[in-house]
Amino acid sequence: MTQQGVRWTADQVLALAPDAASRKAGSKLGAAGPWSEAGSSDEGTVWGLCKGSGSKPYQTVVDIADAAGPAYKCSCPSRKFPCKHALGLLLLWTADEAAVPPGQAPEWAAQWTAGRRERAEAKQAGAGSGAPSGSADPEAARRRAERRAERVSAGAVELEQRLVDLLRGGLATAEQSGYGLWEETAARMVDAQAQGLASRVRELGAIPSTGPGWPVRLLEECALLHLLGRGWQRRDRLPAGLAATVRSRIGLPSSADGPPLRDHWLVLAQYDTTDPRLTTRRIWLHGAASHRTVLLLSYGAAGRAPELALPVGLSLEAEVSAYPGAGQPRVALGEQFTLPAPAATRPPGMTTAQAAARYGDALREDPWLESVPVTLDRVVPTPDGDSWQLADADGDAALPLTPAARSRPGLWRLVALSGGAPVRVFGECGHQGFTPLTAWPEGPGDAVALC
Repeated sequence: MTQQGVRWTADQVLALAPDAASRKAGSKLGAAGPWSEAGSSDEGTVWGLCKGSGSKPYQTVVDIADAAGPAYKCSCPSRKFPCKHALGLLLLWTADEAAVPPGQAPEWAAQWTAGRRERAEAKQAGAGSGAPSGSADPEAARRRAERRAERVSAGAVELEQRLVDLLRGGLATAEQSGYGLWEETAARMVDAQAQGLASRVRELGAIPSTGPGWPVRLLEECALLHLLGRGWQRRDRLPAGLAATVRSRIGLPSSADGPPLRDHWLVLAQYDTTDPRLTTRRIWLHGAASHRTVLLLSYGAAGRAPELALPVGLSLEAEVSAYPGAGQPRVALGEQFTLPAPAATRPPGMTTAQAAARYGDALREDPWLESVPVTLDRVVPTPDGDSWQLADADGDAALPLTPAARSRPGLWRLVALSGGAPVRVFGECGHQGFTPLTAWPEGPGDAVALC
């Protein structure tokens, strides 16, 4: 499959930017002025020399045909990934075919691309050979799993006691104790190898003094933590799917074991969340034939973007395999049969009432579920006092936007795209409301990323 003629949109390129500063700097380099000797190949390589502050131009090359999304190489000293030069080169490639004409890659670009593809082929061959990647001793693995389960059980018991102490002392004591007590408890959960419990404890500790109604929110989170701890202690009596969900929520590692599902997958959304230790990238895909909406997770060290990148609006034919757990959307990306390319397809939509009902149904399988992926059809962004909501154009129901969504620039992109007319919006619907991630105009038009 060749890349000539398959050009991305500027929004798809800018969705790859690691932050707003890179997006702005890359946009300034998306013109022909600073570039020389730029070109592209049928194999999916784009290259060019970008004039910088030094005497030598920066050598920039992008491998669009990489199986995990575009890969980048630049001689600039930036530690961002991709750097502004890679973003500028891709923007130039999308906008001006004459400025990035077909040709033969220079040696420096060809060597890098060939090396990457050789390593990828070797890795795939190793994975297909059946060579063991970990311990070959199943008895040792079983003993390690038992020891970890014992530590998690001890951590769950300790957390249960902390919750009992909190309720006996009254919720007001949580405000007086401060965040330090809960950070200490979270650290104990990390020691118990229960990362999922640790994350929820940190969220609980951040609730006091967060505005009107915080005691109710704190009590709800305490109840969910209690339910998760009891679920772990009684996991042997749970249905297999719910037991797998409990293990996942506790934080135990698992691997994708579902049968491969081959489909044409439309990239619905991509966004990153960060903490001091990790950058997590979430990529939502929708299957054209299966009508399933699935989630890819990719991780990078703190301050570095994950390698997997699939810009919104592209489609690829590939296999995915599901992770265990009742109703869990997470999958692993398997073999890809086509390169990602722009697509005009859109996921089918539903009303706001149907979206709320879908979230309610999902909670029966996973009580700790924060949200579900849904696409709303024919909704209009409408102010609601100090907040915003998405109202059905053909009905009298609406979904409020989450507090996080109301503070993002994507809200104003959504309002501008709508202009008071109905739009189709993909996002996450949960107990705090709806978070819009991607939108399409009612008529012809490309997807607009909102995150």
